Amino acid sequence: MDKNVLIQYVEMKEEIKDLRRRIHENERELAKLENMIVTDSVTRGKRGKKPLGTVKITGRPTAAIALKQKLLKKRNDRLTALEAELLELTNQAEEYIETIPKSELRIMFRFYFLDGMSYLKVAKQMNRMFPKREIKYTDENVKKRIQRYFENVPQCPDEKC
Repeated sequence: MDKNVLIQYVEMKEEIKDLRRRIHENERELAKLENMIVTDSVTRGKRGKKPLGTVKITGRPTAAIALKQKLLKKRNDRLTALEAELLELTNQAEEYIETIPKSELRIMFRFYFLDGMSYLKVAKQMNRMFPKREIKYTDENVKKRIQRYFENVPQCPDEKC
């Protein structure tokens, strides 16, 4: 297991967030279409070159509604599948983080990768957790520690990549 698990986890969370946004937009459009009434006027026919009259036709755009409902169902199914996959990735990411020898780094990794905090927020949270520390955490400090960990740790130490 290597850092790619953490990267995939973060990317999967963003993909799910984007898919939820798209589903929400689709639901709004579908609600608009269901409340919409379409009106058109057509000719009833012709006798020679003269029309016999016009008729006003009203109705709902059922074809467009059906398409939107089909798209919404596909997206909801995809969201369910992605959430199941994210759960598995979460377990793998947590297992990877547990292999980090230093407790302080494990906490930083959980905040940054699992909770999705920025470096600045991680630093603030770490300062709250360790208020008696002489040198306070900064966003640069947190960023460098995470980067150094990945530089110094061999990837896939137990298995061949």
